[in-house]
Amino acid sequence: MAGGSGEALAEDAEVVIVGAGIAGLAAALALRRVGVGGVLVLERHAELRATGAALTVYPNGWIALRALGVAHKLTSRYQGCGTFRVTNLENGETKVFHFAGREGSSPEIKVRPADRKALLQALAEELPPGTIRFSSKLVSINTETTQSAPETTILRLDDGTVIRAKVLIGCDGVHSVVARWLGLSEPVTSGRSAVRGLAVYPDGHGLKKEVRQFLSVDLRAAMVPINDKEVHWFLVNSTIAAEKEARTDHAKIMREVTDNLGRHMPPEYLDVVRHTSHGTLSWVPLLYRSPWDVLTGPAARGPVTVAGDAFHPMTPDLAQGGGSALEDAVVLARAVSRAATPAEGVAAYVSERRRRAALLVAGAYLSGWVQQGGTNAQGLRGCMVKLFRDLIFYRFIFRRLAGMMWYDCGDLVPPPSKQEDKNHSE
Repeated sequence: MAGGSGEALAEDAEVVIVGAGIAGLAAALALRRVGVGGVLVLERHAELRATGAALTVYPNGWIALRALGVAHKLTSRYQGCGTFRVTNLENGETKVFHFAGREGSSPEIKVRPADRKALLQALAEELPPGTIRFSSKLVSINTETTQSAPETTILRLDDGTVIRAKVLIGCDGVHSVVARWLGLSEPVTSGRSAVRGLAVYPDGHGLKKEVRQFLSVDLRAAMVPINDKEVHWFLVNSTIAAEKEARTDHAKIMREVTDNLGRHMPPEYLDVVRHTSHGTLSWVPLLYRSPWDVLTGPAARGPVTVAGDAFHPMTPDLAQGGGSALEDAVVLARAVSRAATPAEGVAAYVSERRRRAALLVAGAYLSGWVQQGGTNAQGLRGCMVKLFRDLIFYRFIFRRLAGMMWYDCGDLVPPPSKQEDKNHSE
């Protein structure tokens, strides 16, 4: 509702979600599936944006996408990838792992690389027109309480708009405004960074449909075909591109990978890098929130909470950033739909997600640190980490971590009253 001259624009919303990434769009769709209306998604950019060209979705992610009703839109486009090869470039040894399906699991539930933008579009297409409001940047959060109404969250946007929300969900990424308002600790650096890109072969790449990973001193690189013409690759290293120019100048990034950081990588990997579409290149520091802070930090206040990277940012070493965000969405919507009040639903969601999220953060950090031989670990300490990696980690721990990727977040089933309302409306 517009105010008088000089007054800010004001409006009411049942649920406001900040951020139209995987977590935000999945949360909006999940709430819609359980019958919660009046959902508004605020996105600060002018269009859907994908940080990173592609992602590998593990079974837990496809289970969540199936619950959201969109898995079928993507599984028909992206083939499964069940073989994982790890080559140690220091000794030439290659270890092979297979991600076989579990007994009774659906054929669609397997490891599949996918285009990140396609995933966002698949989620956004299921939302009613007007659900996503672009070019809307959140600048401040306040609350008000009246005798006749529970606590209401007051949001102010950079264009002067004021929104009163009954529920606020921060899905605004690693540097979340909502997480900061709640009092969650700031993410910390892992001491590593990642270069990512998407290689394009117009006439086809001819690579096997498998994940190839290469280990070297303080480096971990990998490549995986997305389809017959595109290959996603990354290179994780123990350096940080401190200057913004170094992180955004695509020509410099390419030279750094091919001529410096990745110069000892196999020819087939460097060929993939050289076929990269420059618009898909990124170089970012790898941040995470302490597992203890995820487990005990203030992730909710009344009807306000966070999801995805805003809740539990993690390093990409288990490829669980997207999958865990999809899990969050399903659990959050289910909890809110079953609770007597939004605040109770939010509290139930946070309680259910804390342990799982903290384990993923810890597992991802451990996996990355060990596989790279210990970040900047030198001398005897570095040798011990590599021995642990080669003799224990891949034989025992890695398989345990892989088991976490079969987590089932459950279905989205609306409460009986909301299911009846939905049936009447169809």
